[in-house]
Amino acid sequence: MRRPFIYLLFLSMLVGFMTEPIKETEAQQIKAGYDRPTPFSNQSRSVVLSRHGMVATSHPLAAQVGVDILQQGGNAVDAAIAVNAMLGVVEPMSCGIGGDLFAIYWDAKKQRLYGLNASGRSPYAATLKHFQELGLDYIPITGPLGWSVPGCVSGWDKLQHRFGNLALSDVLSPSINTAREGFPVTEVIAGYWRGAEPALKQYADSATTFLLNGSRAPGFGEIFKNPNLANSYQLIAEQGADAFYRGAIAKEIIRYSEAHGGLFSLKDFKDHSADWIDPVSTNYRGYDVWELPPNGQGIAALQILNLLEPYDVRSMGPGSPDYLHLFTEAKKLAFADRAKFYADIDVSDVPVTELISKEYAKQRGALIDMARAADDVPAGDPRLQHGDTVYLTVVDKDRNCCSLIQSNYYGFGSDVVPGNVGFALQNRGALFALDEDHLNSLEPHKRPFHTIIPAMVTKDGKPWFCFGVMGGDMQPQGHVQVLVNMIDFGMNVQQAGDAARIRHLGSAQPTGKPADGSGYVHIETGISDVVAQELEKRGHRVVRSVGGFGGYQGILIDHDAGVLHGATEPRKDGAAVGY
Repeated sequence: MRRPFIYLLFLSMLVGFMTEPIKETEAQQIKAGYDRPTPFSNQSRSVVLSRHGMVATSHPLAAQVGVDILQQGGNAVDAAIAVNAMLGVVEPMSCGIGGDLFAIYWDAKKQRLYGLNASGRSPYAATLKHFQELGLDYIPITGPLGWSVPGCVSGWDKLQHRFGNLALSDVLSPSINTAREGFPVTEVIAGYWRGAEPALKQYADSATTFLLNGSRAPGFGEIFKNPNLANSYQLIAEQGADAFYRGAIAKEIIRYSEAHGGLFSLKDFKDHSADWIDPVSTNYRGYDVWELPPNGQGIAALQILNLLEPYDVRSMGPGSPDYLHLFTEAKKLAFADRAKFYADIDVSDVPVTELISKEYAKQRGALIDMARAADDVPAGDPRLQHGDTVYLTVVDKDRNCCSLIQSNYYGFGSDVVPGNVGFALQNRGALFALDEDHLNSLEPHKRPFHTIIPAMVTKDGKPWFCFGVMGGDMQPQGHVQVLVNMIDFGMNVQQAGDAARIRHLGSAQPTGKPADGSGYVHIETGISDVVAQELEKRGHRVVRSVGGFGGYQGILIDHDAGVLHGATEPRKDGAAVGY
């Protein structure tokens, strides 16, 4: 069954969803119903300020739990795990222990960055031959065939053992209690949940777990409980990661997989590991922007920034035709490389250093025509130079910083809850290509291409901005737009997230799916009709959209004043909370 349109907000590859032709709509004619007594009247709320610690994420209960952990003596890692666990309870379509995790961590004591790749690998039984025998050109989005081993819990384990101050049982206690007692469902999340009803009804355990009386999603303000998830969390709190990868949880997932055509074995879980990796960076106008290397798509943000840097973006102005055109053309070039090169670097030869080099950006940037949109954008070859998610950010009193992103991929992932575990399994395996010549080709025990990316910015060797933007293909596009808003246009952390965004869809995908011509440029209400019409004159196909522009959270560190600046955007239900 096709997913209804609210559910499609999670689709990173969808073209033309929730759109209408360019015209002056009623929503555009009505201005905000308030006048904020500040210099920034277009800002949705004030920047949150605190001295000691801060958490920003997409749900207020999760943000508050993180601050509580900080005040109880936990550090940024303890708080991040507590927040992530709570988000798995209150925003289960977007994340959970059935999904993967990536993090960038600044250790204030050692004054250095660490990267963590806690994404899972394909089953050993997942071969091209198996899918060819099934007659499939692409791996299905729903059902067990799109499963890869969930890496989230291994990520918690790695972070906690290396950096945590508190016991895992203390960190998970708030989310265990909330899952048992229930919580009121928030507005945006209620919409996502309602849109998932038809898909969840296809699987008995999914309906039992996530639908009231197995028939309908909880509505805004209704109480929802998940005792099975509380039980799974309790096992992890008592037994650690072994409960998930070797114990009762793994065995229940495998039992379900074997009964329903999945490919999992206990060996897949026992052999899983999260890996410490080195973040990579580019310098943009004096700021070092850090991302993680593939199998994620973080370096796309670095490639786009390199392509923008030679231009006087500041003089173009935010929301101007020149800037939006330049951004879109740079995105096309980066995503063409993404489709060809981004893959598991443990298995494939991905030229990361070359892709994010200034020299390669200069070569590729020559293809940008400021007067005309490119219709056909092939990948380059840098070697010649020598797809719904939660994001959270935590900064503690010692200025340890944790930028963490965690996801099921689509809303509720594969839609399948395997038995009585209380969570859905991700469908990240659907991001493999079924083409043996593609770098991202499906192989046994291999990580698929990934969309979720944490980020951090340092200045003069210190952490300056800990941030992320959730939302499939929108993520690197969102990273760049937020940074340009701050660095080029001088916006504060809240304005940078509130500002109207642009999203280009239609690039070729790392699954091997082709590009849809020049794609569509989706714009929000804050971008004027005049600008949209100018973009169309340059050859862009412009549509107005509601949703799909990501979910930003950020914390800026003012070291001189000793103050944290936090922001969360109005496109989600979230909050920035400090003390």
